[in-house]
Amino acid sequence: MARVALVTCRPGPEVAVDRDLPVLIRELRTAGAEADAVYWDDTDVDWAGYDLAVIRSTWDYSWRAAEFTAWAERCGKATRLANPADVVRWNTDKRYLGDLAAAGVPTVPTRYIAPGDPADLPGDHEYVIKPTSGAGARFAARYTPGEHDTAVRQLARMHAEGFTAMVQPYVKGIDVSGERAVQFFGGRLLHASRKGAVLAPGTPYDEKKVAHPGLEPWTPTPAELATAERALAAVPGRADLLYARVDLVDGADGEPCVMELELVEPNLFLGLHTGSLPVVVDAILTAAR
Repeated sequence: MARVALVTCRPGPEVAVDRDLPVLIRELRTAGAEADAVYWDDTDVDWAGYDLAVIRSTWDYSWRAAEFTAWAERCGKATRLANPADVVRWNTDKRYLGDLAAAGVPTVPTRYIAPGDPADLPGDHEYVIKPTSGAGARFAARYTPGEHDTAVRQLARMHAEGFTAMVQPYVKGIDVSGERAVQFFGGRLLHASRKGAVLAPGTPYDEKKVAHPGLEPWTPTPAELATAERALAAVPGRADLLYARVDLVDGADGEPCVMELELVEPNLFLGLHTGSLPVVVDAILTAAR
C-alpha cells in the first residue's frame, strides 16, 4: 500500500481553505493508498515513512520562504518530494521570470528592487508592484504614475520586512481577455481556467484580494499551449515535475506571455474541473510507486 502525504499548512486568517484537499484524500484512500494531510512545519512528522510527499497547499510559504525551502531540502532527502526541492527553491523566488526571459520564453517584462535599491518607478505608464516571494496577490498593488508616493511607501514596507519587490507594467490585456491558468499533471495537460483581473485600481497593497475572480473553465488556444510548453521546457529539473501551472496573459502584441509559473503549490481548481480528479489521483499513485 502506497503511503502519500499531501502537504498543507496550518489554518489562519491569511490562509485560504484548500477545498481540493479532502476530496483528494478521500479518492486516494478509495484507490487503496494511505493518504494523510500533513502540515509542512510539523516537526513530529516522519517524512521517511511516506513513499511520496506532494506539496499541495502550503499557502503560508511566501512569508516564510527561507524556512520553507530548508524544509523542502530536508523532506526531499527523506522521501520523494513533488515537486523536488531544487525546483521548489528556484520557483519560490519570482526572479525565475528573468531566467525564462533569458531562455526566450515570452514573459511580462519585470524589474527588481531589492532592499537598499533606489525606488526607481515608472513615470509614464501604469504598473504593478509585488514581492518576489508571494502568493494570492499578497502585497500586490496597481499604480498610476501619479500615485508615486503611495508606491514608495509600499516599497518601504516590503523592504522593511525583507522582501525584494518586482515591478511590472500593468498588462491591459487582463482587463479584456483575463488571465489563463494552464495546468499540467503527470506530464500532460490536465485542464485550463480563466479568471478576471485581480488588482483593481486604488486597492491598497495590504488589503486582502480575491485571488481568482470570475474563475471559469477555459480551452487553451494553440498559442497558449505553445507558450506554456516553452516555459516548462526552460525549468531546471523539469523531468521530475509532477504538476505545473502556467499563468498567461496577452502582452502588448496580443500574444500570450507568462505572468507566473506555479511549480510549488498551485490551486488545482478540482471543484471546477471534476473530471480531472481521476487523472490527478492516478498520477499521484504512479509517482508513489
